[in-house]
Amino acid sequence: QLQASGGGLVQAGDSLRLRCAASGRTFSNYDMGWFRQAAGKEREFVAAITWGGISTSYADSVKGRFTISRDNAKNTLFLQMDSLKPEDTAVYYCAAKPPGYGSSLVTRYDYWGQGTLVTVSS
Repeated sequence: QLQASGGGLVQAGDSLRLRCAASGRTFSNYDMGWFRQAAGKEREFVAAITWGGISTSYADSVKGRFTISRDNAKNTLFLQMDSLKPEDTAVYYCAAKPPGYGSSLVTRYDYWGQGTLVTVSS
């Protein structure tokens, strides 16, 4: 089970830190990702991190502003979001997949959290 939290209403330029608490499975066995879905749009990749935390990847739209990290000892995934923009407004989801290719592909992820809403006002 994945439980995302930390969303809220902020102004452009502010920061937020999302958390995803994992339970029920061995967290460190999975690559993890963050995705987002804005109203009326498809779910899109935001960031991913490998099972051991060695490798990360980001969508071009968030590169340099967002940082993904994980604490396997605490079964927790994070997304630090800085310099937020109104176009970052969306429901953010955490997800887990088996190690390997396709970190940006929705279809590669087997487990999903319920989502947390981030709203960035201008």
